[in-house]
Amino acid sequence: MQDLLDPMKNPITYAIPFFVLTILLELAALKWLDNDEPDGRPATGYEARDTRASLSMGAISLVFTLAFKVGSFVLYMLAFTHLAPWQLPTDTWWYWALVLLGVDLGFYGAHRFVHRVNIGWAAHQAHHSSEYMNFGTALRQKWNPWFEFFFWLPLPLLGFSPWTIYVAFGFNLIFQFFVHTETVGKLPRPIEFVFNTPSHHRVHHGSDPEYLDKNYGGMLIVWDRLFGTFQPEIHRPTYGLTKPKDTYNIFKLQYGDYAQISRDVRAARSWRERAGYLFGPPGWTPQAPSSTTQERTSEPV
Repeated sequence: MQDLLDPMKNPITYAIPFFVLTILLELAALKWLDNDEPDGRPATGYEARDTRASLSMGAISLVFTLAFKVGSFVLYMLAFTHLAPWQLPTDTWWYWALVLLGVDLGFYGAHRFVHRVNIGWAAHQAHHSSEYMNFGTALRQKWNPWFEFFFWLPLPLLGFSPWTIYVAFGFNLIFQFFVHTETVGKLPRPIEFVFNTPSHHRVHHGSDPEYLDKNYGGMLIVWDRLFGTFQPEIHRPTYGLTKPKDTYNIFKLQYGDYAQISRDVRAARSWRERAGYLFGPPGWTPQAPSSTTQERTSEPV
């Protein structure tokens, strides 16, 4: 636990200066380089209020992430110590390759869940609320990461040491920071085929119908190719939610959807309706015939 809470043993600590430098480089590129799209529109760039909201959300998310680490670590240790049939050695190269793959697959599952289940979307939609695609938006993090616990639980049960899960996820988050930009076009095809790239992640942040609920991968895009959620970038996305939030209040952005779910559940006429508001797809209503015809209440990473 002491090592887990030591910021000097968190890879993100060492990445922060590079985050700042990358934002400055992106600002310079947006100012002095030609970033117009084929349709003539300029890159979305930065907007002061939007960036301030993103940075504030990112700073406060550190507190919630720490609480998540402490709570989940205790439970993961119990599973690892008492339920895992074996304990894998952490001093081998293949161990770290496997834990990185396992964490990334768990991230794909958690990410897909929070996009397709209303209670999960209420936690995640704040990250998608920006209509700008830049490295500042990468820091626009949710304050409710609790669902990730269930998708990583198989790892300690399979013998992966809990502390290594958080280290692997630290590297995963660092990688994901760099895919939030419009200043990088498509990369060579082998890279685009295997890895999540700025092009793939721009699609994920798009609110266009053909881009909704696509490209959930963290480091690897192969999960989306395997599970049928891949969408190439065919035109420049329209970023943000399908129903934009007309506010920069970070508390409304983080908890506004929870408040709406609470009102819907209180007004529900049956337990089926209550379950639908909680566990149905975003925008679920009792009258909707199927999840494929739902309109999201606050849609789009």
